[in-house]
Parts: sequence; C-alpha cells; structure tokens
Amino acid sequence: MNTTDPNIVFIGGAGNMAGAVIGGLLASGYPTSQIVATGRDPLKLEAFAKRHGVVAHDDNIAAINEADVIVLSVKPQMMRALCMDLRPHLAERAPLIITLAAGIPLAAYQRWLGEYLPIVRAMPNTPALVRAGVTGLYADEAVTAEHRTITERIVNAVGISLWVEQEEGIDQVIAVAGSAPAYFFQFMEAMIDASTASGFARADAERLVLQTALGAAKLAMASDVDVAQLKRNVMSPGGTTERAVKRFEQGGLPQLVADAMRDCAERAAEMARELDR
Repeated sequence: MNTTDPNIVFIGGAGNMAGAVIGGLLASGYPTSQIVATGRDPLKLEAFAKRHGVVAHDDNIAAINEADVIVLSVKPQMMRALCMDLRPHLAERAPLIITLAAGIPLAAYQRWLGEYLPIVRAMPNTPALVRAGVTGLYADEAVTAEHRTITERIVNAVGISLWVEQEEGIDQVIAVAGSAPAYFFQFMEAMIDASTASGFARADAERLVLQTALGAAKLAMASDVDVAQLKRNVMSPGGTTERAVKRFEQGGLPQLVADAMRDCAERAAEMARELDR
C-alpha cells in the first residue's frame, strides 16, 4: 500500500457524501491522480470528474485494480449486490474497505466481502457537506493502526471523527451526531415560526435565528468552559433568559431530548438487524 498518498477508489463517488469527502481531500492537498470516482450515471460522473479533476471510471471492477482504499458510498439496499460483485477481485490486494452506508453491520460486510479484509464502518453526518461534519468509526480486527490513520485522513477532510470500540457505539454516534442536525433544525424551525408569529418577516427571523445558532456553536467551541456554564453566563437572576430557560425545563425539554436520542439509537439497532440478511 502507498502509505503516503494511497490510491482511493470511491464507488458511488459522484454522490453527495462521497463527493463531499473527495472535495475535502482535494482542498487539503490530496493529489487528484490518486482519487478515482465511479458512478452509475455517465453524464453526472463525467461532470463530477471534470469539476474536481479526479479520474472517472464507469466500471467498478476495473477501477479497483490498483486500489489501496475502497470507499463504498451506495444506498444500503444496493450494498450486498455490489459487495458480491467486488469480492472475487479483492483477495490479491486486500485493500482497506471504508463503508459510508448507514445501518449495515460489520458482520454483513465480512460475509459479503470476506472476513480477511480490513473493513471500517464510517457514519458521517450531513454537515460533512460543508466540511463541518462528525463521523463515527468502527473497525474489524483486520484494521491496523496504519489503516486507522488513513481512515482518519479521509474522513477528517470533512470534519472530525470518533472511534468507538463496540459496534453498538455507532448507534450512539447516530443519536448524538448522525441524526442530530435534524434536532437543531427542528429547534431553529420552532424559533423561526414563533418569531414570525410575533411579527417578524420570515426572512428576518431566519437570519436572526441562524446567525445566533452559528454564533452559539462557535462560542461553545472556542470556550474553555462547558455549555452548562455558558448557559448560566447568559442568564441573569430574574431576567429574560432565565424565564425562557425555566419554561424549557418545566416543559420537560431535557427528558424529551434524552428520550428522542434513545429512540434514535434503538431504531438504528433495529435497522442494522433488518439489513443484516
């Protein structure tokens, strides 16, 4: 394996998530000649390759001949057939396999591709599309420290990553990061709706809410104190913020969030069982 700049083949590379990762890698200085993207739509693939300067290939088998790393980025329902097609062509090079598909457990990939292969499950979230993502990672026993370093280089091109030691940890990553952008979007939506109802033009309400959300996140990331203290810093005794926060607490917001995250993790586990066939 080329450990400096390994040859990476993105199967489904013209899709949104793989395309975001490719864009992040290139922005970090990764050589275009070491990245191959495959896809089912020739026109879309050609346009993608031309835009990014990477190699395009419409034949998955031919594309992986020189691959050090293969990133699988197709829909979960397509994954089994893809893996079975690839399997006979992987034994000689035994490339690192990174899958971006949600829900499919590692045992399924081992059955479909071969237990000898180094395989990493990667669970990115949608902010990866703007290089502000979080990716949960879980590896099988064949994955070496070198493989982990390569994986981090790839996924960290679009944000940060976290390794979990048990596969169930991926379900928790989904609950706290994978699905979580929707939680924040829902809270923003509720604030925008309430602001509009109180008399703001919707465009103005969106501008204020989104900028405040961005500012709060940046402040939290830049601060050396935890978010609970940052919340208290905004609150004055008997003031406006304290009254709003108390309303959230009286309405059961903390427990509601915990329940929603538990439901999310449970559904992730259920989906894994449904796809492990």
